[in-house]
Amino acid sequence: MAWFKRTEKGIQTATEDKKDVPKGLWYKSPTGKIVDADELAKNLWVSPEDGFHVRIGSKEYFEILFDDNEFTELDANITSKDTLGFIDTKKYSDRLKDAMDKTKLKDAVRTAVGKSKGKDLVVCCMDFAFIGGSMGAVVGEKIARGIDYSIKNKIPFLMISKSGGARMMEAAYSLMQLAKTSAKLAQLADAKIPYISLCTDPTTGGTTASYAMLGDINIAEPGALIGFAGPRVVKDTTGKDLPEGFQTSEFVLEHGFLDFITPRKELKDKLNLYIDLIQNQPIR
Repeated sequence: MAWFKRTEKGIQTATEDKKDVPKGLWYKSPTGKIVDADELAKNLWVSPEDGFHVRIGSKEYFEILFDDNEFTELDANITSKDTLGFIDTKKYSDRLKDAMDKTKLKDAVRTAVGKSKGKDLVVCCMDFAFIGGSMGAVVGEKIARGIDYSIKNKIPFLMISKSGGARMMEAAYSLMQLAKTSAKLAQLADAKIPYISLCTDPTTGGTTASYAMLGDINIAEPGALIGFAGPRVVKDTTGKDLPEGFQTSEFVLEHGFLDFITPRKELKDKLNLYIDLIQNQPIR
């Protein structure tokens, strides 16, 4: 029997018998709204009370976009190498291994092909959980190969960006991916195959300076951070106060850099509506 029971307050459970509430049962949005995790997942990871779009990864986007979550992953086993022997607070090789172990991902992007509302679609989706969604040689290569697959099979290509920018541990190799992916997208345009770019939170740095803003249409989720340098860097560089909502998707849309903003619940329908229109197909 426990030596201490708070019977005067009606608490009969001994300290050693108490159980903590498991983590992840509840989610609190930035506006303070609290939602059950299961309800959040059913609502496509959008807070039902305030519409806040929680960051999700390739697994969740594939579930949303592909019919019955059926798809074939392309180039699934390509992994990055520490070509430069880079070391900062830890070895890049160790950082890669830690990221793989923690996220169960091979790198910061996954590419898949499947049916979306009955039509073939190639989706290339970034994962922010893997070293901040940073763009290295593998990210560029997988995007390039995904575009090649689209060209070969004449399938529309969707890029979902979620990145902190170029991967500094790969230095110039990372920066080369801006030109590489942009050149591949030019080939996709020459083949007259639709390219849709979806910017999610955050889309920054080298991704914004290349493939993220080169879509036939550029779309975004509500409230996403979209920009080249972060707001703090811009403010420190210019020495000026920034407008309210600076670099949110709504601000970027207002200034003409996006075609439209779509809530996650409407993403699949709007994406396929655009593809039907541009390919002159009957609207489903």
